[in-house]
Order: sequence, then structure tokens, then C-alpha cells
Amino acid sequence: MAAALMAGGMAVAGGPVPATAPVLAGPQFGHYSPAAQFDGIISASQYVTMRDGVQLAVRIDRPSQGGKLVEGRFPVIWHHSLSISQAAADGAGDRVSDYRRVQELVRHGYVVVQVARRGNGQSFGAMRGYHDRNETQDAFEMVEWLSTQPWSDGKVGMYGCSNTGDAAMQSLTVRPPALKAVWAGCFSWHKFDAFRRGGIFAQWGTGPSRTLEQDMAVAPVDGDGDKRLLAVAAQQHRNSTNLFEMWKSLPYRDSWSPQVFSRFWGEGSIASYASQMRLSGVPVYIQGGWFDELRDQGLIARMNLPGARILIGPWKHCDNDDFALLQEMQRFFDRHLKGIDTGIDAQAPIHYFTMNAAKGSEWRASQSWPVAGATPTPFHLSAKGQVGAMAATPVKAPWSLSFAANYDVRCPDAGSGSRVQPCHVVGAGPGFAGRPVLSDTEVTGDPLVDVWVAADGSDANVFAYLEDVAPDGTVRVVTEGRIKASLRATSQAPWALPAGVPWMRAYAQDAQPLTPGEAVHLRFAMMPTSWVFQKGHRMQVTITGADHRERLREPAKAPRITILGGADRAAQVILPVVR
Repeated sequence: MAAALMAGGMAVAGGPVPATAPVLAGPQFGHYSPAAQFDGIISASQYVTMRDGVQLAVRIDRPSQGGKLVEGRFPVIWHHSLSISQAAADGAGDRVSDYRRVQELVRHGYVVVQVARRGNGQSFGAMRGYHDRNETQDAFEMVEWLSTQPWSDGKVGMYGCSNTGDAAMQSLTVRPPALKAVWAGCFSWHKFDAFRRGGIFAQWGTGPSRTLEQDMAVAPVDGDGDKRLLAVAAQQHRNSTNLFEMWKSLPYRDSWSPQVFSRFWGEGSIASYASQMRLSGVPVYIQGGWFDELRDQGLIARMNLPGARILIGPWKHCDNDDFALLQEMQRFFDRHLKGIDTGIDAQAPIHYFTMNAAKGSEWRASQSWPVAGATPTPFHLSAKGQVGAMAATPVKAPWSLSFAANYDVRCPDAGSGSRVQPCHVVGAGPGFAGRPVLSDTEVTGDPLVDVWVAADGSDANVFAYLEDVAPDGTVRVVTEGRIKASLRATSQAPWALPAGVPWMRAYAQDAQPLTPGEAVHLRFAMMPTSWVFQKGHRMQVTITGADHRERLREPAKAPRITILGGADRAAQVILPVVR
């Protein structure tokens, strides 16, 4: 089949989108926009005491009419955040648009609540790790407290994105009876796979961290105008775990942390409690973006939580640009907290945006992931000297291409914070480019990399980027994958993964150091994407030995890496081409 894709150029038949992955009429899937019931919001804040005496700060937004508080019972939506102030440093900060507008749902008959997690914002206590079981137990108690307040009708929903999306998902693992719906964006299914992806510490974030001065700058809880209580809370925060130092000390999935006395990758991951989450039966709506480093985690979570929905747009971390995300959130919560038929149940559980698709056909729907019609299609790598190429047919003659890893790689346009993106850096590593595609070619799914490499050290970090090369030479990174060569051993994953995606257990006992100069087989996944390579553009795979996002290199460095192919050594990228 692969040979048929070549005809003077790299030609992959685009064809119509299958009926099982329909093109949607527009981004507002339900066109659901009910009128507001109330004209105002009244806020109040207080402390709520947890089981161990730690006090959490809570801000409660309730509906008002004509300037007067509306009495009555309403469903509650709450946010397990980093402060009750919705400040730029909370959650994903000012990059988030509609997540910062959820209070507007108060006018539609909800009570919306902000809760500062222990060790953060106005709350007391210290943060032990990141989404540990202390925080999760707090979530259980908070759901039950919210459900019994005189302004609550007993039905509770949660929302969040980034670290607060993770906090919302964590609540499912303890199954609070009053929790009826969760909306979560850009979170991790398993923290090792999210923050040590491929065994490599190359991530833009290491969790919340604030100075004493920053803690004291937040607005205090009502009645603490002199910030006396806030000062005590801020001092207690100094005892929180330094997440960067902890994550540095955990190179394997089963590493033990003496800082928190657990194998924390497991303790802090919702994947460890998948059966409890399924037993909860709580409806879940997941949001992701094709330019977010956690997009694969959301898709994996949906696969392992029957009935969950997912929305993936052309966005960076927690962004939604001009998409009416708050409208979609209301459609979800109105269905599950108010029992309104919003049309959401009749629609496919997966909505995704296809980059570069024809205008008006970008939004697609699917019943499953991988999507119907996506065919794993191998594209073979080869090289003549230092010139790499990619083609539909393999090269039988043995070949090799050696390069020096560039550890001073710079990416000036990569962004900062959670907007950090992978980028093409000229000279960072060899590129394997195909011929121009003869027709628009859609790749939707999880690309795989299958190569043999050798290095002159005991280990090597290997990065692979799928790129789109325009006729004018402009290079755009479509998606990327990475693997620490010593952690290449694959295992059967303890949860569902997309078909064909390999999984590395990455326990300490699985580490296989390299013998300098000896070739090893690497097979790893790139993160999922949905991208149309337009007619005349070229597909390219670039392989490097370093990335500008690396926070730590362990072991030190492998100055030269060699890619090998031909004969019985596979050198290919397998792309999910939609016919």
C-alpha cells in the first residue's frame, strides 16, 4: 500500500471525510444560549475547617436581582484553585479566557465557588507534593460541605484547567456522593507520562511556587482586612514541597520520594485510581488543545472513563480563543446539574479541530479515537551522507547518519510559561523530508517513530518532530515525541491506549544503559494531532539529541548520535493518514 502513495511526489489520497467523522456546521455544537435569570452577583468569603484543622479559604458567588441577594437553593459549581481571587497566577492565569468567566453562570441560576487548595493563596497549611491524597480528601469534604449549605440544592459540579483541571479529576477518585459533573481541561492522566514524557524532564512547568511577598499580595478573606490570618497562612506555605527538586529526584515511574515518603508519580496520578473513577459514574467533559503538551493525556483519560466527552481545539494550554467555551460548559452543567435536555447527549463524544482543513470543515466529530478512516501508513527514512529523505518505500541498502547533539539549542519564538512550544531549529539535528504531497493530506491520530540509534555514551535523549515544510521553506512543527534511550523497553500498559501506541513502564529495573557505538531499537509515540498537509507542502521528520525545554539532562550528555537504517533495521515514521 505504501508504494501506491508515491507518484513522482509524495501523494496520499485525501478523499472525503468518512461519515463516522462528520464535519460540523460550526464551533457552537449545540447553539445553546439561554437567557440569564438574574442580573447580578454578590460575593462573600470565609474559611472552612478540614478534618485535620487546616482552614481553606472559600469565596462564594451567589445570584442577585436588583442589588438584593436571591434566596433559594441552586446547584453549585466549584473550582479547587490556587487562591480565591482568580488572579493571573492562579491555575493557568490570564492566558485562560472562559475559565475566568465561569462566575457569569451565577446569573443563570448557579452558585459558583472558588476554593484555595491547602498551602496556596489565602488557605492555611502546606502543599505536600502535587495533587496528593491530602488535597483529594479536602475535595471530598468540600463537595459534601457545599452540598449541605442553605443556598445549595445538593448537586455539585467541578471545573478547572491545568493544575485545577487535575484537581477536578482527582475529586472523582474519592467518589463524593454529591458530585454530579466534572469539566476538566489540560490535566495529566499519569504524571510520569506527562511531566517525564519518554523519561525526559523537558517540560514547561513544575507546579505552583510563590514567594512570601506574592502570597501576601493576594486579597484576604472577609474579616481579615489587616491580613493577620493571611500572614499566618503565608508562613505555613513555606513548608510546602519544592516540586522542581522533588521531580528532579524521581527519574523512574517507581522512584521513591523521601520528601513526601511515597512513590509520588503513582500517588499523584488519577490513573492509579481509574477503577474508583469509573465506579463514580460521574459525567466528565475534557478539554484539550493541539498545542498543549497534555493533549494525549486527555484522550487517554477519555478512553478509560466510559461516557466521557472531549473537545480539542487549535489552542495552546487552557486557551479557547474565540470559541464559545463557556456556552459549552453551561450546556454540560445544565444537562447534569439541572436535568435540562441541552442536546449534548445526542452528539458524538469527541469533537476536534483539523488544522489547515478547508474553511467551514475544520470541526469534526467522532465516536472513537483513533478516528474512523485513519490508516497507519509507514514513511521510510533514509540518508545519503548527511542528507536525509523520507519516502513511501524503504531503502534496502544499509545507511547511517551521524550528528552532534546541539546542547545550546535556542528557540527565541517558543514563548514562555505554559505557552512554550516545540520549534524547528536549523542545525539542531538531521531532517528527513519527503517530496511535495500531490494533494491535501490529512494526518489525524498518534504518529509513531520506529528507528535504530547508536550513541557514544551510556544514554541519549532522542527527540523527533513531525514538521510541515511550505513551498517557501517555512517549517512548522506539527507534533513531537521523545524517548530516553535507556528507558526504551516497552510493556503492556495497565490502561487503554490508542491502538499501536507503545508504552514504557520505565521502572528503575527496566533501565538498559547503552553500550557506546552499539545500535538499539527505539519505538515511541508522538503526541496526537489533526493536521492537513496542503498540496505542494512536504512532510519532514527532524531528529535531535536535545530540546530547548529540557530542565535537566541525566546522564550528562551523549555528544554524537547515529541513526541507522536499511537491511533489517526499520527507520520509519508511521502516520495515521485519513483517506
